[in-house]
Amino acid sequence: MELTDFNYDLPEELIAQDPLLKRSDSRLMVIHRDTGEIEHKHFSDIIDYLDPGDCLVINDTKVIPARLMGVKDETGASIEVLLLRNKGDNVWETLVRPGKKAKIGTVISFGDGLLKGEVVDIVDEGNRLIKFSYEGIWEEVLDRLGEMPLPPYITHKLQDKNRYQTVYAKHEGSAAAPTAGLHFTEELLQKIKDKGINIARVTLHVGLGTFRPVKVEKIEEHHMHSEYYVIPDETAELINKTRAAGKRIISVGTTSTRTLESAAAEDGTLKGASGWTDIFIYPGYKFKVVDSLITNFHLPESTLIMLVSAFYDREKVLDAYKTAVDERYRFFSFGDAMVLI
Repeated sequence: MELTDFNYDLPEELIAQDPLLKRSDSRLMVIHRDTGEIEHKHFSDIIDYLDPGDCLVINDTKVIPARLMGVKDETGASIEVLLLRNKGDNVWETLVRPGKKAKIGTVISFGDGLLKGEVVDIVDEGNRLIKFSYEGIWEEVLDRLGEMPLPPYITHKLQDKNRYQTVYAKHEGSAAAPTAGLHFTEELLQKIKDKGINIARVTLHVGLGTFRPVKVEKIEEHHMHSEYYVIPDETAELINKTRAAGKRIISVGTTSTRTLESAAAEDGTLKGASGWTDIFIYPGYKFKVVDSLITNFHLPESTLIMLVSAFYDREKVLDAYKTAVDERYRFFSFGDAMVLI
C-alpha cells in the first residue's frame, strides 16, 4: 500500500493544544463497524457501549519527564536531550538536538551541574548513549530538571505535568503518553467496574518510534522501533476467560492493542509474558484478541492511523476522519476520541 493512502486534510486549528478541564468531557465518535453508523457522544458515554463481562484493557505505563535542557561544558552551547531507553548502569539511549554538537566524549551539564552526562557512543540513526552522574535519587533529579516530552505539534506549555499522564499510570518508562487513556477519570473507571466490566492492565513503554513519520512510499517496507512490554499472568487469565465466555476485549489505545496482538497465540489465547515488540499493524492484518478499540484521532500517514485502518476499513476510517473535521472534533494527543465497536 502507498503512504499517501493514509493522508487526509486537517485544518491546523483543530489540533488540540491544551487538555480539557475535565478529562471525560472530550467528545467521542462512536463507529458501529457492522452498520457503518456514526454517533456523536461525549467520552463519559463510553460506559453505554460496554457490557457486563467485557474486559477493558489499559496500558499503565507512566511517562517520565524525559526532555532535559542542558549546556556543553566545553562551550556553553545549548543542547536538548530526550531520554529514550534505559540501558542500565545510568546509561540511556537518547535523542540529542543538535546532534552534531554531541560527539563521543562530550560532557553536558543540566541544572547548573546537578546532573551531568557524557556521550559514550553513537548508535542507530544517530542516537547517543549518554552516561549520567548525579547525587541523590535519579527519579527525584529527573522530576526536578526534566520536562514532559510533548509532541512537536503541541506548542503551548503544559501547566500541569499530570495532564500528560493517565490517572492509572504506574510503571515509569515511556517517552510519550498512551493518549487514548487520557480521557478516563477515577470516577468513570469506578462506574465501569460497578457495571460489571473487568479492567485488565498491560504495560508498554511507548517510544518515539511509534510517532516517527513513515518515510517509505510502500508502507510494507516501514520498520517499527522495538518497545518493551509486560503482560501479567492475571491479565492473560482474565482475557482468556473473557473470550471463552463470549464477551469482548476492548483495547484502550493502539499501544494496548499492539501489546496484546504481539503476545497472542494464533488462536488468540494469551500467557503472561514480557519482552520487546516491533509489531507493525496495517491493513491486511488479522486481529487475534481485540474486539473493540478506543483510540484518538491520529496524524496523517502515521502508523497509528494505519492500525485503525487495519481494524476497520481504510476508506471508512478516512471518511470518519472527514466527518470529524466537518464536526470540528479536536485532534491528536489532547484531542477527542473514537470507539470502534
